[in-house]
This record gives sequence, C-alpha cells and structure tokens, in this order.
Amino acid sequence: MPALLDRSAAPRHRITIEATDARHLAGAKKRLDAAQRRWLEANGFDARPGSTLLLADAHGKLDRVLVGVDAADPLGALGGLPTTLPEGVYQLAAEGVSLDPVQAALGWALGAYQFTRYRTAKRAPAALAVDAATLAAVQPLDEATALVRDLVNTPTEDMGPEQLGKAVKHLGKAHKAKVRDWVGDELLKANFPTIHAVGRASHREPRLLELSWGKADHPKLVIVGKGVCFDTGGLDLKSSDGMRWMKKDMGGAAHAIALAGLVMQAQLPVRLTLLVPAVENAVSGNALRPGEVVVTRAGHSVEIDNTDAEGRLILCDALAYGAEQQPELMIDFATLTGAARVALGPDLPALFGNDDALADAALAAGKAVADPLWRLPLWRPYRKMLDSYLADFANGGPSRHAGAITAALYLERFVPDGLPWLHLDTYAWNDADRPGRPRGGEAMGLRAVFALLQQRYGKA
Repeated sequence: MPALLDRSAAPRHRITIEATDARHLAGAKKRLDAAQRRWLEANGFDARPGSTLLLADAHGKLDRVLVGVDAADPLGALGGLPTTLPEGVYQLAAEGVSLDPVQAALGWALGAYQFTRYRTAKRAPAALAVDAATLAAVQPLDEATALVRDLVNTPTEDMGPEQLGKAVKHLGKAHKAKVRDWVGDELLKANFPTIHAVGRASHREPRLLELSWGKADHPKLVIVGKGVCFDTGGLDLKSSDGMRWMKKDMGGAAHAIALAGLVMQAQLPVRLTLLVPAVENAVSGNALRPGEVVVTRAGHSVEIDNTDAEGRLILCDALAYGAEQQPELMIDFATLTGAARVALGPDLPALFGNDDALADAALAAGKAVADPLWRLPLWRPYRKMLDSYLADFANGGPSRHAGAITAALYLERFVPDGLPWLHLDTYAWNDADRPGRPRGGEAMGLRAVFALLQQRYGKA
C-alpha cells in the first residue's frame, strides 16, 4: 500500500491523527472518553514534539493517535509516523494544531521512504488518506525527492558515470526529451578538457550528459549538476574518514536530474537544458597532478593547486557550455565544499547568486515550502586567494579561509556578465534519522528552486 492514498478511494475505516502541542492539549483531552484520558495521564503524555500516544476505543481497537508537533517544523510534524505507527490507514483530524495539508502530507511521504535496493523493507509504511488536490501537489515532490535519495544512496559500483548517464537517458525517454553524451576522449574533441582531466584516471570513462526539452521559442533555462560519482581526492588523496561517504559526491547531479524531471512533468514553458558532467576522481598513472595547468573550455588557464578541488573543474566546462546557449537563467547544484558545512551545518544549503532580486526570490521560495536556503556573498576581493603565478588563476589556494565563497567565485568566472545565475552548495545527506529525514541521501534545495521556477515561469 502506498504511503499516501486518495481519500475518495481509501478504505472507509481510518484511524484519526490529531496534531497537538502544550497549548492545544487541554482541548485534545476534552475529545477523549474517560478511559482514554486515564491512559493519557498514566503515560504522562505532554505533547512534546515527536511524542505520540495511541488510544483505543471501547473495543480495544486503535481509534485515535495524538502526536506532539512543532508548528515551526511542518515537514517533521508527521514525518516520524509512517514507520512507527501500526500499519493501517490514517487521516488527519480537523481539530488540534492547524497544519498545512500539503506540508504535512509531504512530511508523511518523505518519512515513509526506505532504500530497498540491497535489502527488503523492514515493514510496510502506514498510509495517510488525503484529498485529491493534496495528493496531486505532493506526489511529484515525493517522487523527485525519492529519486535524489535513491541516486545518492546507491554505491559507486552501481552508480558510476555510465549509470548516472542512464538515469539521464531514462528521464529523457520518459519526457520525450533529446539526450546526447560525450564519453572519454570525445570530451577532448568536443573541447571539454577539464571534465576529461578530472575523470581520465578512472577505468570508468568520464562523460558529459546533455538533455534538451521544450519549445525553441520559450525562455532558455540551463540546469547543471556536479556528478563526481566517487571522489578519492585524486593524488591529493583524502583520509579514510574523508573518503568514506564520497559516493554522495554526485548529489548535485541527482538534484539537477530530479529538478529537470519536475520542470518537464509540470510542463513549465521553458526551453530546458540539463547538463551533468559525470566522472570518478581516481588515482592511477595518468591522474591529474598538482601543479599542472589545464586550459578550460572558456579559454582560461587554470593551475591545479589541489586535485581534491575537482568539482569546480568539471562544473566550469559545463557552465561555459551552458552559457554558450545564452539562457535566461542558469542554475547549478553541487556537493562542492566542506567549508559550506562548517559555515552552515548539514541542513542549510549555501546559496550564491549574481542577481540580488533572483537570490531573494529563491530564499523566499525556500521559506514558503519549508526547504530553507542561506545566502553567502560572492565577495570578489577574495578572488585573489585563487591567484596563480603561471596561469590565469588556480582551482585552490593556500588559505583555508572562505572556502565555499572562493569555490563559488571560481565558478562565477565562467558565467558571463548579465546572465542570472544561482549556485547551490548542498550537502545532499542526512547524518542521522530524523522525522521525515531518514539517514542517507537527501534533497536539499530541490523544492525551493522548483518553487522559484514555478513562480518565475508560471504553473502548468
């Protein structure tokens, strides 16, 4: 049984869930019978966020559930229930704390997610009955989030550049989009030198995927996603702790693929280009070396200060190619820097933008859909941190200061003046289980950017 059901087709017998907090608890008690109130008191239920109380009817059958919620966390309100409540069909009561029906249902759906590629599900999730409009609003977002999670959770052996390419091709087939790719030495012939340089040391050939969709006369939108399927750090090898979870370094590509799917499913009136540079940053005899100079697609010479700053290298060729299409807007997603996590923690993607109005709109959209972003500055005086003595600039530098900002400044050099651009440095990962946010791969910033695009181009 799916985690969300159309109320009109759901079983008639449903168990009621009432959201409550300390302020609403007295009212909740009044709706209980004497035996249920005694049970509440015996269990010391105080409506703390995340707490639940299961209540039986006079015949001993589960009849009602009280759940403590925090109104400031709409996604988490019901997110912990699908795999903790007994299997069955539930409905949200009209009484108690007022929850946004879409946010509450989305939190329920996200909390029902289980990654089952390598083991069977521990149990079937409980189901929530919702109205048709809520189901229609939630389902695409739930499916897009599940796609991000599935792609990121899959180990590199089963999610290398070729498999990431297959994900793009599958998406293209589903929406009748055109897909092309450049593989291995084709990248050099087509002038994508930095993508090739980063990925050449792996036995799995690097590639660039391009998906095109939409009418030629619609505004052009370019979405780019960093697809480093595994990052050893290259010859600047990571420590074992730093390398452990680097299967998730294609999280930016996962976001870009899922966002492109949402755009096409919603039939937004855009001419969409999705670009996914897909590589493994590996170590072998022909690995990219510190101190080398690579001339990028845009013609800039870049000194390789650090082979572990590889994401910006593959992105710069993709951004340059995307800019050649003269889009109205260009957006990239990348699990780019640990510095962004140090600055903002694991929950807040760092947002960079070269257009204040656009960045403000993205922040507002994220707040509206409970998918927060936090803007960091493109502080151009820090460009000197990437100075090189023999090339136009370097991909890194000796200072550890402002690492997320200097990475964004590197990328900005490949975005022409006047082209609105957003860069999201996202973690794409949950370190631990939380309501609606299971441990593992996670979509962070996906719904925010989709909401922004809906506002900018109009809903279907």
